[in-house]
Amino acid sequence: MMMGLMSTAPTPSPEAARVAVVTVSYGSEVVLAPFLSSLSTAASTPLHIVVADNKPAGDSKSVSSIALAAGAIYLPLSANRGYGHAINAAVAGLPPEIDWVVVSNPDVVANSSAIDRLLAVARSDSGIAAVGPRILEADGTVYPSARAIPSLRSGVGHALFANIWPGNPWTRRYRVETDQVLVQRDAGWLSGAFLIIRRSVLDELRGFDESYFMYFEDVDLGFRIGKLGLRNVYVPSAVVVHTGAHSTQGGESARMVRAHHESAKRFLFKRYPGPLLWPVRVALAAGLDIRARLAERRSSR
Repeated sequence: MMMGLMSTAPTPSPEAARVAVVTVSYGSEVVLAPFLSSLSTAASTPLHIVVADNKPAGDSKSVSSIALAAGAIYLPLSANRGYGHAINAAVAGLPPEIDWVVVSNPDVVANSSAIDRLLAVARSDSGIAAVGPRILEADGTVYPSARAIPSLRSGVGHALFANIWPGNPWTRRYRVETDQVLVQRDAGWLSGAFLIIRRSVLDELRGFDESYFMYFEDVDLGFRIGKLGLRNVYVPSAVVVHTGAHSTQGGESARMVRAHHESAKRFLFKRYPGPLLWPVRVALAAGLDIRARLAERRSSR
């Protein structure tokens, strides 16, 4: 795994917590400082923080300065090989005593005690591999961050009807849109916008699947956790606010829409290999391509 040179940064003290926070910057100067600041009240224990930079040119000094000012380690990467690769690179350099890894987008603000609440649940059962909080959008609405693993049936239905029939049963089943939305429960997968994973499990799975450049690496991780017989648990008493997907705004939005749908196809084709499912795979690919084209047209207006 190729990694950029790590810049000079404070070395965590021997009594530092066994919890690390890793995040990925891609032109994230505006949102990075509030995110790092929020961590001070999210956990009552010291945190080992790493900021991996997928865009270390131009304003990288700003990202480096923000990270180092917050006591984080700054890790510039030599090339943008995707979100999962950046997270894996950051985790590869963590001290061996780290037991838990908080994976987070930089455009998130963690509420008070959010990490403490998540860790309390995670530590309560050795069968829990990952925990995720309630994620609020900037307007206060709840983002469906703890979902079912998509099947071919729900994948095709969601792909074909989500835009023209938002309340369709396949989309609702995939997003787990029920009256249980604020109840602690098991989930098929947890949003990679903010989640905590056992370091031992992350190592066993060899981290995120780097064949996903962006999107669905968290779905794939949750799926593989389930295959180990371990649990992904949604903990709505812990709250974070997603302030906005800054890295996909502007001219890159259409490309990111296409990347999302390509990743969806990659996951479902990986989960359901074999020639017998070819007609369903064709229908799924067609549905996702139609959704991608419609979304690209909207983003170009």
